[in-house]
Amino acid sequence: MASAIAASFLVLLLAFPTVFGADHEVGDTSGWALGVNYNTWASGKTFAVGDTLVFKYDSTHQVDEVDESGYNSCSSSNSIKNYQDGNSKIELTSPGKRYFLCPISGHCAGGMKLQINVAAASGTPPTTPSGTPPTTPSNPSPSPPSESGSTNTTSPPKPSGAVTVSSGIGLLVGSFFVSAIMFGFMG
Repeated sequence: MASAIAASFLVLLLAFPTVFGADHEVGDTSGWALGVNYNTWASGKTFAVGDTLVFKYDSTHQVDEVDESGYNSCSSSNSIKNYQDGNSKIELTSPGKRYFLCPISGHCAGGMKLQINVAAASGTPPTTPSGTPPTTPSNPSPSPPSESGSTNTTSPPKPSGAVTVSSGIGLLVGSFFVSAIMFGFMG
């Protein structure tokens, strides 16, 4: 009976791998503060559904999530949400652009604003806004070979570290249960 339960648990582990998103500490060690270039900070990063933005700041700052118009005008009069706890964790739950700023007078104009583009989670098809044509050609055909004989192909996307780690953990735990069943440790 115990081996049947363990085998069932193993099947569940392998069938539903857990995906953990990455935590992005906004501004890295500088945090959410004046004097940080958040465009530069965000430029080398990939944000995906399931990731979390972590804003760390002192009591002289806040975080407002705003729309594009609020971001461009440094106005939080129609903010989507306000955070004031000094350690705000904002989960990225859907693909698209997100906008954040500090609503304290002069701080946004001083550079405390962040715009990111959230990509669909790995394995989730990207969404196309209505009225926007997809970018994939309707009649894809391979490129002709170059003079060297190679073809021009696009590499498939690489899995995120979170997917790789969680899959590895699932395999490790699954291997433990298989070993336990094979060697009779579970009864």
